[in-house]
Amino acid sequence: MPRVAIVEDDKMNARLFEAVLRRRGGFDVTITEDVSELLRLAGDGQIDLVIMDVSLANCELDGKPIDGLGITRKIKEDPQTSSIPVILATAHAMRGDRERFLDLSKADDYIAKPIMDQAGLIEKVNAFVQKRLEAQKQSAAKPVR
Repeated sequence: MPRVAIVEDDKMNARLFEAVLRRRGGFDVTITEDVSELLRLAGDGQIDLVIMDVSLANCELDGKPIDGLGITRKIKEDPQTSSIPVILATAHAMRGDRERFLDLSKADDYIAKPIMDQAGLIEKVNAFVQKRLEAQKQSAAKPVR
């Protein structure tokens, strides 16, 4: 069962993501705002995809505030976790934000909140998870030289 981490500081949004992904998508879902826990889970290979809120109010790393863009950069800059797809989620869906947020964070995709198209969200998550699993299979099948 694919494992999705949701990093979201709004409890209602987190529960909506969880309900959609768990009940309709069949995913194993972890909700966390603990950056160290997220990075540990990612590094241990316990996450197949992350849905990341852009503007997190309460997250810290090494005693310093960090938002979803910064956490995503950490994931994407680490060779051990860089292949984990990250989908940014934000209510700040203004013109130009998508491209700017993707560029700043190196995330794989972007969705606007609130989630109106639940089936589309599940399709998007499935597509990223399947693409990652295929890449892992191909790299495991390559002979070591």
